[in-house]
Amino acid sequence: MKIGFIGLGRMGGHVAENLLKAGHSVTVWNRSQGPVTELVAKGAIAAKSPEDALQGDAVFSMLSNDQVMRDVGLAGPLLDKAAKGLVHVNLATISVAFAKELQAAHKAHGLGYLSAPVFGRPEMAAAGQLVLVAAGDADALTKMQPVFDKIGSRTVPVGDEAEKANLFKICGNFMIASELEAIGEAFALLRKGGVDPALFHDVLAGRLFTGAVFKAYGLMVLNKTYEPAGFALTLGLKDVNLARAAAEGLGVEMPTAELLKKNYDQAVEWGWQDKDWSAIGEVSAKKAGLS
Repeated sequence: MKIGFIGLGRMGGHVAENLLKAGHSVTVWNRSQGPVTELVAKGAIAAKSPEDALQGDAVFSMLSNDQVMRDVGLAGPLLDKAAKGLVHVNLATISVAFAKELQAAHKAHGLGYLSAPVFGRPEMAAAGQLVLVAAGDADALTKMQPVFDKIGSRTVPVGDEAEKANLFKICGNFMIASELEAIGEAFALLRKGGVDPALFHDVLAGRLFTGAVFKAYGLMVLNKTYEPAGFALTLGLKDVNLARAAAEGLGVEMPTAELLKKNYDQAVEWGWQDKDWSAIGEVSAKKAGLS
């Protein structure tokens, strides 16, 4: 399949490379040229502009937020120049409202659109072990499923309305951020009271909190391994704000999201914006005079 790829960040670069390994012809574009050069050396074709990436069977995009997608032109201007029958697979976590807008814009241009945000960190992207949550045109999903199988371990279809996939992902990231906050608060309280949080983590990870979030992120908070960031703190703040916006639109109260925003904002004020989003687990410790 002839595939374009727009957005070669910490995750996108690995996904594009796996598409190459699967035997697809991949044309890549990125705002900075370093990742493009790396993938060209591995067999990719460099796009001179985003338009060049929309001339095949499909285009994947993985850009950081709604505004960046607008700036690149994927909300409208570029669609006039896309190949007939193109399917756009958007792997990014974007707002519910923007997902609706994108689906409508693509339909108006006779193009397929799938929201397919992913769960997983860069190492999972490199290993082809992402979980894709997909929603949009059913025919487009059928067409792209064999490709998804090469970049992820599971695809979760959630309906014909693209925004449902984004709501699913936003809620997932909200829960991860909430657990990070709880880990940080618990560890700070334990340290303040003279109890070893490493022992606490070992016991609970083996019995009550056996999931990947508590095990992996708990160790990151214990060891303060926030750099290099697998998922930047500013992206965590973005996703918390997406949850807040979705909740407001649907009339749902999310007081925990308000706390998360407050603490992510505080972390940014301290200059932690380039740390991993798990650094929110350090906020309670710093406020308690432990950091």
